[in-house]
Amino acid sequence: MTKPKVLRLGKIEFGIEKWNEIKKIAEVIDCESKDREEFFKDLSNKYSDITNIARTFASIKQTGRFDEELASKLPSTVVSVSHTGAGYDQIDVDAFTKRDIQVSNVTVPVEAPTADTAAWLTITCLRNYQLGHNNLMNGDWLKKKAAGTPLGHSPKSQVLGILGMGGIGRAIRDRLKPFGFKDIIYYNRSQLPEELQNGAKYVTKDELFKQADVICISIPLNNETRHSIDKESINKMKDGVILINTARGAVINEEQLPELLKSGKIGALGADVFEHEPKIAKELIELPNVVSLPHMGTHTSEAIKDMEDWVADNVETCLKTGKVKTIVPEQKNMKIDAKPLV
Repeated sequence: MTKPKVLRLGKIEFGIEKWNEIKKIAEVIDCESKDREEFFKDLSNKYSDITNIARTFASIKQTGRFDEELASKLPSTVVSVSHTGAGYDQIDVDAFTKRDIQVSNVTVPVEAPTADTAAWLTITCLRNYQLGHNNLMNGDWLKKKAAGTPLGHSPKSQVLGILGMGGIGRAIRDRLKPFGFKDIIYYNRSQLPEELQNGAKYVTKDELFKQADVICISIPLNNETRHSIDKESINKMKDGVILINTARGAVINEEQLPELLKSGKIGALGADVFEHEPKIAKELIELPNVVSLPHMGTHTSEAIKDMEDWVADNVETCLKTGKVKTIVPEQKNMKIDAKPLV
């Protein structure tokens, strides 16, 4: 029997061992297309009988967005697309659902490293640690106490709000809870069972904006959430609110931020993601109350290996059962008729 064919888009760094296991039951092909135009041509010949696709975030440079046009070009043999990341805004899921192609993402492996990043950004913004470091490097410690860095805030006086209480949101809560915040509140599309709340209190979105001193953003980017954090919503928040974004940059209307940061409406911004990354407005990142990182949430060798292994598991599970392991929420009610391929 002919082996199913798995097309890999993007470089595998640490998940070699797991992919070697898949090579025993399937033919694994590394995409050599240089750009979207060539990729479309290759889909009609070199890759005309592929059954599964695994893609990395960076592979968008080879193929462009996984949009309706790309979905229409895929051969009828394709049953799944497995994305290496929690956020899959590079994929227009509806277009693949219409073609009965399953889409999977990475869930558990991204939770801890992303939450670590959010926790660091939160404490750094609260205590003005980054500004203190900058002032020290400028030689200001020779002139003033704490190098002239403004007083920060202790967590015990602060209400922590978590916008989006999925796996990452809950991991953020668990890392920040030991710091002793005055209260932890959250907003989610639906209230969590009590055992998953772990002491956090469910509130409406408007109540979260009204009550929270620090807001950690942990929601996916989609048509509904794009620019959902804008001047209008921020004006509902406390003066001096601290915003922490480890989700996606475009959840926030970024061009409005400098004005709000300069006025003090936003006390500080801690961000690992930006709307047009890697391009960021100089006006924004040079503000003293901005702590910025170049999308390092899962930038560890362990996290990358775990993510690559998870994607390989999605591919292997689909090959053996006809269904991916972690289908995206938009497809949870999708009727799947695919049969095992091995």
